[in-house]
Amino acid sequence: MKLVTFEIHGGARHIGALLAGGQTLVDFTASDRAPHLGDMLALIDGGDAALAQARELAARPRVVRKLAEVKLLAPVPEPRQMRDFLIFEQHLRQARATRNRLAADGQPTDPAQIKLPRVWYEEPIYYKCNRFTVVGTGADIVMPSYTQQLDYELEFGFFLGRRGKNIRREDARAHIFGYCIFDDFSARDQQTREMQGMLGPTKGKDFDTGNAMGPWLVTADEMPDPYALTMVARVNGEECSRGMSGTMHHKFEDILVHVSKDETVYPGEFFGSGTVGNGSGMEFNRYLKVGDVVELEIDGLGVLRNRVVAPQV
Repeated sequence: MKLVTFEIHGGARHIGALLAGGQTLVDFTASDRAPHLGDMLALIDGGDAALAQARELAARPRVVRKLAEVKLLAPVPEPRQMRDFLIFEQHLRQARATRNRLAADGQPTDPAQIKLPRVWYEEPIYYKCNRFTVVGTGADIVMPSYTQQLDYELEFGFFLGRRGKNIRREDARAHIFGYCIFDDFSARDQQTREMQGMLGPTKGKDFDTGNAMGPWLVTADEMPDPYALTMVARVNGEECSRGMSGTMHHKFEDILVHVSKDETVYPGEFFGSGTVGNGSGMEFNRYLKVGDVVELEIDGLGVLRNRVVAPQV
């Protein structure tokens, strides 16, 4: 299923699923007053029984709405936790090579010559995002007042469906509830500055509307191979990034094994892949401006579309 969170006329928030044809959706919340059909976290918490009921409603819809008449929100507007990883080697090499080229400080400018720290290969590195800054497709991205280098990031990720601790690699996929596209908008100049302090990122990532997700959450059964997906980014209709999900150095299974080591993880937590190679403007010294429309498209996951608007000072 392609699960959605949306607002109907009057502002009430409901959940549902996209129907065949992509122009209508079934409204779970209006169809049944069961608590686990009231919001997406409740549906995830409800486990297999709740998902089975959702499938039944999708197969025999009671309340159907036109997609054009609702406002899509992020599939999970406030995730319980967010972690974003750095697991595509090409992205990291190209970003560092471009930075070195601009600095003209004698450091390697050929991505193939960039030396990455050993720890990057040994374990999946991540930071924790601000879960209160999530927006959905169609939402405006407000450019922070302190940046001249706002960047998109072509990513996707998964929501956890089961609680776990010390998860074994062979069991990891069973913990995944579903997948969606993720755009981790970044203020690159601020990020570069603050990380010289040996901690972060902080304000390079944390600003309102900085985390876009959507357009829907595709349940894991509809994504049998998350490592065979073409990932494309367009700005103002022009393709500017293309990559493959299978080029990630650490797989999602490795991520869950690492994070759950002596730490309990919970349903409703989000894990981002990090930026695919070629998947950001920083790799080419090309940044967003007010008015730009960013579209991220990934096989089977749809199109996430957002417009950049002026700072709200």
